[in-house]
Amino acid sequence: MLLPRQSAGLLTSRGRISARLLSASIRCQSPALQPFHLAFPVRDVAEAKEFYGAKLGLQEGRTAKAWVDYSLFGHQIVCHHIQDYNAANTANAVDGDPVPVPHFGMALQVEQFHELAERVKEAGIRFIIEPHVRFEGQPGEQWTMFFQDPSGNSLEFKAMTNPENLFAKYHVET
Repeated sequence: MLLPRQSAGLLTSRGRISARLLSASIRCQSPALQPFHLAFPVRDVAEAKEFYGAKLGLQEGRTAKAWVDYSLFGHQIVCHHIQDYNAANTANAVDGDPVPVPHFGMALQVEQFHELAERVKEAGIRFIIEPHVRFEGQPGEQWTMFFQDPSGNSLEFKAMTNPENLFAKYHVET
């Protein structure tokens, strides 16, 4: 149900809610986000526990000899042991940065981003791309940083300077 303030822009000249505008409004609103699940390979579970648990401070969940779960800001990631695994990365230029592909991470609030960046620095983790702002002055303006886990998996954490623009549709000229 739309609150009166939410529906005000949907009223026709006769004071009725426009079905076309209401439909468009509903499609644009995000439903409550459900936690995602991501499983990925690591070369050593103990090494992954040291990195994701001790260094990044993620909450450990279920664990077994060959895998371990973590809460990544409320989302489930699972490190699965693969003998002799070492991630192969390539890079794609994004706003002047050589962004490693593949990678995963989270879109955080700006304060969370800076807290994590400080934790990463204090843990002695080497950044692939140092924390900085990219797409400055554009709808996609964001803080970003990249680093790797001990198995070579690349992680990106970002924070939109305007969180409403996380899913903004626009074209970036390269």
